[in-house]
Amino acid sequence: MFLHPSVSAGQAFGTSLILLAGCLLIHGLLTHALNDYTDYRSGTDERSPAMLSGGSRVIQNGKMTPEALGRFGLGLTAVLLVCALLLILLGRVPLAALLLIGIWGAVSYSTPPLRLAYVPFAGEWLSTFPAAFALGLGGAWLLLGSLPDWALQNAWINAVYCIAWVMVHHIPDLDADRQASPRKRTSVVWAVERFGLAYARLPAIVYFGIIGLSSLWLAGSERWLGAAGTAAVAILSIYWLSKADMRDAAAVTACEKKMLLAAIVLAVWLGIFY
Repeated sequence: MFLHPSVSAGQAFGTSLILLAGCLLIHGLLTHALNDYTDYRSGTDERSPAMLSGGSRVIQNGKMTPEALGRFGLGLTAVLLVCALLLILLGRVPLAALLLIGIWGAVSYSTPPLRLAYVPFAGEWLSTFPAAFALGLGGAWLLLGSLPDWALQNAWINAVYCIAWVMVHHIPDLDADRQASPRKRTSVVWAVERFGLAYARLPAIVYFGIIGLSSLWLAGSERWLGAAGTAAVAILSIYWLSKADMRDAAAVTACEKKMLLAAIVLAVWLGIFY
């Protein structure tokens, strides 16, 4: 959006700050507060390798009690819902919609009775994907008032990469999730129980494959450089994951870190070559 001819640098910067603030509030605080509380109650965080996973550890390190963290999550949810209502009353409907989708993603992912993170395929597609997709669309929607094809393509690819990364993120917690009560039956747990440990990487590889196929969509729109970058990152991510030992939490974590950098590079690449 900084490169778009009809958008000033000031407008793009201001909108970026709004989206960043929403991302930090909803993902950085709300999602993690609710998820930490839920995973503490089920026991999965207690058994986690605790590298990039296992929650923030604020409960385990005695920084907050479970009850205080739960109240914080519920209180923040209420505050954000009030903010969404005020935005609607002020006529800022697109911004309110983005906020509500983010709240839905955070609450539905972790909070009973839905607790979609504990259901195969539901956590990533019904909670994480809508929030990531909406955030990706936010810049174009707020600044242009429309959703051009390139914005839909970029948001789709970035959101699918997000859920692919989450599937890799769940691999080190495989045993902890299976021992939780209730069991945290993620898509990774489902794949391992159905096909064996080697297939812990299957959900992520399928999603990276979808990203690779999405490059054809970009090529059909004559976004050749965007398509090439998308295909390259998808292939590279599958290669990294295929080489990682599914039983070695440190190796999978190293793979996660490389994928985070790849996701940033891909997002910037798609933003430039639109």
